[in-house]
Amino acid sequence: MRILVLSIFPQLFPSFFAHGMVRLACERGLLAPQVIDLRDFAPDPHRTTDDRPYGGGSGMVMKPEPLAAALDHARRLAPEASPILLSAQGRRLTQEAALELSRRPALVLVCGRYEGVDDRLCEEAIPEEISIGDYVLSGGEVAAMVVIDAVARLLPGVLGSPDSAARDSFADGLLEHPHYTRPAVFAGRAVPEVLTSGDHRRIARWRKEASLWRTLVHRPDLLRGRPLDAEEREILGAMQETLAGILPPAEGPARPPGRRRR
Repeated sequence: MRILVLSIFPQLFPSFFAHGMVRLACERGLLAPQVIDLRDFAPDPHRTTDDRPYGGGSGMVMKPEPLAAALDHARRLAPEASPILLSAQGRRLTQEAALELSRRPALVLVCGRYEGVDDRLCEEAIPEEISIGDYVLSGGEVAAMVVIDAVARLLPGVLGSPDSAARDSFADGLLEHPHYTRPAVFAGRAVPEVLTSGDHRRIARWRKEASLWRTLVHRPDLLRGRPLDAEEREILGAMQETLAGILPPAEGPARPPGRRRR
């Protein structure tokens, strides 16, 4: 997969590409990243990429001319890719979205800065926007790294085990089960016995139960509306019985304050 990144801070990326799964993807020829400096396409001697907003207000806005020229350059390098702007108003990056992006032949990631990008350019030249969460960043560079990392590890051949990505949190809509490694006892706490039993059927069942418990506690929203298979229904039914045995019986609706009946 080819990934082109358009940024005014290209120096932020070399270290990112040199470590972890992204490095492995590059070394194995599965990922070909390239960072394009937007300032190289500024028409003035000062390489200006921002200007004051029309209508007044605080902050600056990215000028359309350098970005338009950089996008034309990116299209020549990767004509099969549609540009994506890293933006707070874009669709949320989820595991499902990352999987969809990983199946594309190429990506062009546009890193916004300042108060944003001139909207005339967005309407015409950048058809897609992605957000990595409901918070504000100083620019799209960190968001672009998140997208690249999430996508790179899903490329076939990047992870050591072909099942690793399929077992990640959110891969099947649930949080992942707990993990343990050696030593068998740490700080007085032992690894769950089932994981050392060698019984792969019991281990798979335990992991499914732990995954559902963890999701129920930390992200119950992921279970709402989720189509459940027979095993998941059975496990959640047992959880419901366990909780019913722990919680006191629900009392009737409280009587509103006021005069008592005689």
